[in-house]
Amino acid sequence: MLTGIVGPARAAHALDRIAVPAAVDWSPADGISAAMLAMTLNVLLFSDLYERVPTARRWIEAEAGAGSAQQLDHGALRTIRFPGRGTGALPGGIDAFARILIPLGYAVAADYPLPRLGMTGRAFRHRDLPDTIPQFFVSELHVDRFDDAFADAADRVFGSSRDPLSESSRALLDLLEQRGWLTREQAGELLPAIVAAFSRTHDIPRLADYDVLRASSAEAAWIATEGNAFNHATSRVADVEALARQLRQQGYPVKDAVEHSASGRIHQTAFRADPVSRRFRDDHGSIVERVVPGSFYEFITRDVDPATGRIDLAFDSGNATGIFAVTRAAA
Repeated sequence: MLTGIVGPARAAHALDRIAVPAAVDWSPADGISAAMLAMTLNVLLFSDLYERVPTARRWIEAEAGAGSAQQLDHGALRTIRFPGRGTGALPGGIDAFARILIPLGYAVAADYPLPRLGMTGRAFRHRDLPDTIPQFFVSELHVDRFDDAFADAADRVFGSSRDPLSESSRALLDLLEQRGWLTREQAGELLPAIVAAFSRTHDIPRLADYDVLRASSAEAAWIATEGNAFNHATSRVADVEALARQLRQQGYPVKDAVEHSASGRIHQTAFRADPVSRRFRDDHGSIVERVVPGSFYEFITRDVDPATGRIDLAFDSGNATGIFAVTRAAA
């Protein structure tokens, strides 16, 4: 599946750097299960972030050289919601990705209010293999929590959004949701379409609109340039506090503090977002470039929940708010 999309070299490279759980290797005869498709999507999105984020690439290569593969915990993306409508041709906010993730075997685990950011996060956890297939943390920014100037700028930026899913792709997602698997040919058709959804689907933004968004919300400004690409991917590690100290000693741009959940069981830190050069249109319609925050890489330690005897798969609103700051700090 990977080779058909990214070629044999990049597929082998990604699989050498990710610990793919053996449990996802179940599929019906001549078919691909929803779990297998979900894991394949995660590997593809990880590979895309690896190419875009030099700091993550440096860390991952150092770990691979030492014989360690990344255990993916979750990936995160940001969306935007206008009151009462979609975003151009794209369904509004989290809805644009629920229609992809639910057929892949995911279910909503919990919502996480992010009031300081004017956002809400939603965790999607795999129904069949919740401990092993990476979760998705999908956040949406609520335009109606900002002023009219912000809403007007957001409308101009995101109103041109296109829907990357064709009628055929939506039909395949419906079929996958109904029976839990696709033929290899159907899976090969669907995967590139859903990977394309994790990208920027709106036109090049006007710099003036970007500046209006950024003045009120660094998160909205990030979506304006990066769209729905992976904001970050996350490795599950044994001791994030010890790792953070090691990263600082090695000169990595890691955030100053480790975030700890209210439960005391979820511990997170991250690299600061790598800067990227993005194109804008100025007031005369000409293309200009500006360096803006890009994506980043995160680390998480999940302790055992004594109530269940299993690792705690929850997220935490305070942790998420603190982690999101790494894209503001790079601005």
